[in-house]
Amino acid sequence: DDDDDDLEEEHVTKIYYCSRTHSQLAQFVHEVQKSPFGEEIWLVSLGSRQNLCVNEEVRHLGVVQLINDRCMEMQKNKHGKKSEGEESEGKKRRESRAVCPFYSYEQMQFLRDEVLVKVKDIEQLVALGKETKACPYYGSRYAIPAAQLVVLPYQMLLHESTRCASGIKLKDQVVIIDEAHNLIDTITCIYSAEVRGSQLCCAHSQLLQYMERYRKRLKAKNLMYIKQILYLLERFVSILGGNVNRNPNVQSISQAGTELKSINDFLFQSQIDNINLFKVQRYCEKSLISRKLSGFVERDGATSVVKTNKEKQKMAGLQNFLLTLHQGSDKEADIQCPPVEAEDGQPKMASPLMQIEGFLSALTNANQDGRVILNRQGTVAQSSLKFLLLNPAVHFAKVLKECRAAIIAGGTMQPVSDFREQLLSCAIGADRVVEFSCGHVIPPDNILPIILCSGPSNQQLEFTYQKRDLPQMMDEMGRILGNLCNVVPGGVVCFFPSYEYEKQVYTHWERTGLLTRLATKKKIFQEPKRANQVEQVLAEYAKCIKRCSQVGGQVTGALLFSVVGGKMSEGINFSDDLGRCVVLVGMPYPNIKSPELQEKMAYLDKTMPRTAGPPLAKC
Repeated sequence: DDDDDDLEEEHVTKIYYCSRTHSQLAQFVHEVQKSPFGEEIWLVSLGSRQNLCVNEEVRHLGVVQLINDRCMEMQKNKHGKKSEGEESEGKKRRESRAVCPFYSYEQMQFLRDEVLVKVKDIEQLVALGKETKACPYYGSRYAIPAAQLVVLPYQMLLHESTRCASGIKLKDQVVIIDEAHNLIDTITCIYSAEVRGSQLCCAHSQLLQYMERYRKRLKAKNLMYIKQILYLLERFVSILGGNVNRNPNVQSISQAGTELKSINDFLFQSQIDNINLFKVQRYCEKSLISRKLSGFVERDGATSVVKTNKEKQKMAGLQNFLLTLHQGSDKEADIQCPPVEAEDGQPKMASPLMQIEGFLSALTNANQDGRVILNRQGTVAQSSLKFLLLNPAVHFAKVLKECRAAIIAGGTMQPVSDFREQLLSCAIGADRVVEFSCGHVIPPDNILPIILCSGPSNQQLEFTYQKRDLPQMMDEMGRILGNLCNVVPGGVVCFFPSYEYEKQVYTHWERTGLLTRLATKKKIFQEPKRANQVEQVLAEYAKCIKRCSQVGGQVTGALLFSVVGGKMSEGINFSDDLGRCVVLVGMPYPNIKSPELQEKMAYLDKTMPRTAGPPLAKC
């Protein structure tokens, strides 16, 4: 066994290749399979439990957080560790003690060897896991040390704690980040965190009940940290203008609006500057309190109603009130602890403390590297606290300092100066940055770009926030699309600036009858909001186009409504007939009045060097 551990620790020189979506990674793996290296390279694809889990009972939960929690619970059961409060009888006890049949060391080692023998994408890895009765999520991790090429999503490489938990060691390795045009935004998003007032109140309620339940069994130090977390939650709700002991849904906010604060100002105003957040964070990580709280709510949530009548008399007023919030009407329970929607349509209660831990962790950033946004809206439940990371370079520097070389690649990387200044300058010297650029693989003769300023009825097209909602603007857009669908064969993809605008236009066209006219030439598809439905919609879209080209007839193909920056705007290969024409409605400019954007601009003006020439020279 010791020899196995020694072998496991030895990481061969490898390339870590990451991209934004699983479909982009699958596309890359298919190219590797077709290449001359396909037969001899040792490649492993990594993914989330949601993508790789083969235990149907766990997959059925649908929500990432619930899948992660159940998986960890099953592992803990396998290793024979009992969690606090495991006192319930019968079926509930048997369920909580369940172990995963796929989490077998021998089978996962076998899967690891099979993975390295022949290049496999995520789908093939899942199929192999089902066939060998081995967990692909952990089996693929075992393959990391020996693999020469590791393919993984952004999140796993860029988020430090995820990187460590996955067994990824970047020291002296090569990192390739593809589709890197949104790398700055991705890092900012990964390390930013938002919590709603309803989540803060719900977490406080659950944690208070947990503390009361196990007060006699908790060590003094653990009890101290739980009290500190309860105090933090109380102060967070207070700074939003509410009281943690009242239902957040009925507490109206007197002064609505958005306020930005530096981290230090927020800590002082919240009166929590005397609490060591680093220690609280370490306690949360080591004690797994959010997971324990999740299990506590799941186990005791249903049984507490039975105990109510006997226990009510013994409880203090506050605790009694908190309990009634959980066992009162369904409406109030939903308000207090918003359910997480699962794929089977059944609401699953999940502890919000994990998200709050992310916010606490964000508050440990250096004062100048971030801002806290207080968003007060209507009620405490609707209000929120958000940490906005302003300096992604501090987190990316850790990646750059560890690896031997990093290749940041993409098709739309200009202006490159943004990457140099915002991501690279603080970690490496300018002399170590090498820049390479080349032309497009598609010859100019094969592309016909057209900018339309007006439509068939000479209506000027102006898709600004002020004018894009006008009926005449949406009507003219419909006429243009109708004319295009009449002459363009195969597939037409139309991108809108946002999901809200796409829905608004679709509803308007439905009302005016334009959708019916479009449907006589093209079958209409819409980009789904849920990621797990994207593949199905794309398959139907492709099948429809293929059928139309073979059969002929009045319907000549399909029309797909998508969203810029959505699930179909990157990594999807609309090849040949799938994308004979691509339409972009307006430009997806960010809202200039957004406090977050204004703060980011102010930060960059203050910290980035001024470039010579007029301000618009880069555009």
